[in-house]
Amino acid sequence: MANYSDIKGFTVQTLSTDTIANQMAGGSWASGGNVNTGRYAMGSVGLQTAALIAAGSTGSNSDTTEQYNGSSWTEVNEVNTARNSQQAAGTYTAALLIGGYTTAPVANVEIWDGTNWTETGDLTTNTSNNGCFGTTSAAVSAAGSGPGGSPYNDDQVMTWNGSSWTEVAEVNTGRYASTGSGSSTAGMISGGKNPAFGNAEQWNGSAWTEVADLNTARGSASSTNSAASSPYNDTLVFCGNPPATGKTEHFDGTSWTEVADASSAREGAGGSGTSAAAIAATGSTTGGGPGVVTGTEEWTAPSDFVQIHEGQLFFNSTANAFKETITDIPPTTWASGGNLNTGRSGSGGAGIQTASLVFGGGTPSSTGATEQYDGSAWTEVNDLNTARKALFNGLGLSYSAAIATGGLPAPGGSSVAINESWNGSSWTETNDINTARRSGASSGSSTSGIISGGQIPPHSATTELWDGTSWTETTDLNTSRYVCEGVGQSSSSALNIMGYTNTRVNNVEQWDGSSWTEIAEANTTRYSMGVTVAAPVNSVLIFGGESPASTPGENHTEFWNGTSWTELNNLSQARWDITGSGTGGASALAAGGNQSPLAGTEEWTADLANKTITTS
Repeated sequence: MANYSDIKGFTVQTLSTDTIANQMAGGSWASGGNVNTGRYAMGSVGLQTAALIAAGSTGSNSDTTEQYNGSSWTEVNEVNTARNSQQAAGTYTAALLIGGYTTAPVANVEIWDGTNWTETGDLTTNTSNNGCFGTTSAAVSAAGSGPGGSPYNDDQVMTWNGSSWTEVAEVNTGRYASTGSGSSTAGMISGGKNPAFGNAEQWNGSAWTEVADLNTARGSASSTNSAASSPYNDTLVFCGNPPATGKTEHFDGTSWTEVADASSAREGAGGSGTSAAAIAATGSTTGGGPGVVTGTEEWTAPSDFVQIHEGQLFFNSTANAFKETITDIPPTTWASGGNLNTGRSGSGGAGIQTASLVFGGGTPSSTGATEQYDGSAWTEVNDLNTARKALFNGLGLSYSAAIATGGLPAPGGSSVAINESWNGSSWTETNDINTARRSGASSGSSTSGIISGGQIPPHSATTELWDGTSWTETTDLNTSRYVCEGVGQSSSSALNIMGYTNTRVNNVEQWDGSSWTEIAEANTTRYSMGVTVAAPVNSVLIFGGESPASTPGENHTEFWNGTSWTELNNLSQARWDITGSGTGGASALAAGGNQSPLAGTEEWTADLANKTITTS
């Protein structure tokens, strides 16, 4: 008998706990030592075992400074100017306290040498609630509340060279009460108020670039701002308002992931440390003196962990069970995503959940509008050359290359054979399909695709293959239909799912590269649904649709595993004529649709999970 390690290349590990997705996924908050003077809106820097908090508000301005050794806080020498709503940059023994508020925003800057505070070069402009990061020799103060008063959303940025401040490139979005992290040449501000929002911007030493938004919009949050050991692309943001929250998120340089919440919701806390070891000290539950708490919470992520990988097998010695890591599809639910700029139905789509393309559709008049989705927001790009609705659902495995086929340019008009190719920035007309039609099934890539069915009228069984240059007619479907949906990653493997003739068709057919074969029917008969167009044929998600006519708009979701259909959690919004995209059971996107038409987007994301292996 062959050994498992010989087959898979690794042994089955024995672990005392289940594996986790990454280091941050195993992190948690625990109680630390109480501060001596409870306050909020202070400056804070350092590490979990060597932290500094200074000034802030107890309900009135404070000049108190305290140091943390990993277990208790000790009062040390006071700042020269009592204030609140300033931020700090640097370390436990070498820090800057920048700007702030007394009875108005101030330009005061003080430097800490580990023992005393000394006044140093002022900011060029009075400011408070600013986002700061860096060291005592090179720092950045970004945005904040300027001297002009409400709405307190300046975009001004100043840099420090160790002796003086210089105004430099402004942030893209003015704000106040953001939180900063990183160094003077690779830093970031996150969140803020304008009003409260999740926007984050990255600084490269000369210019600002918008990056992924926080999952929870907020201001007055805290972050791991130790420039020496917590780079902006490996940082935590935690707590904040409104209302006061304990939510914690980790940024990996690309996206934000929610991790374990702090046990005490608070805003204006003193945050410092690294993504593996951080603190949230004192703060307010209400944004005022009466709500001040004195507690400290410590965040710790495991230094040694076994990363979760799909297909991974291990023996959990505590649970006394063999486990496998799998994509956990059944418990997944739909969540809201960013709204389309142009609400529509019957549009074409391509790509995956985080790189999706929507083009054309009905508003209810025909449109050529094209939009790209980056996983959080839709951006308008160049229109189709021919505005149309009721397109085939689209060819393309990402938003950088796609094919828009057929459709209906004008109500009461005729179906068209128009074919356009998308290169990531613009549409170009290319060779037409052989049979003009609309509302058919399509799938595959921009160089290897298949379309089938559609409405000429009447309904059609015609199938055509795309080789990147031209269309070739091939074997027809067994059952002609339109408003059907297609799934597959190339012209050699595809599904045509349900549809309509003179009645609803529950029939599902599979293409093997030369002919169509009927396979198992879905549980809920419908048409005009959404589908994960970029999925392989053995991992398919279908959602929404229309059935029956007396109840327009379906919300059912079903998963095809290559053998059978399983009903899963419903869409939040019943709809039909949806544009779908995604990779199958693991991720999907439902954009737009009929009932208005809709601009709303819903996202389906199935995470990895460890499941006990049962034997019989």
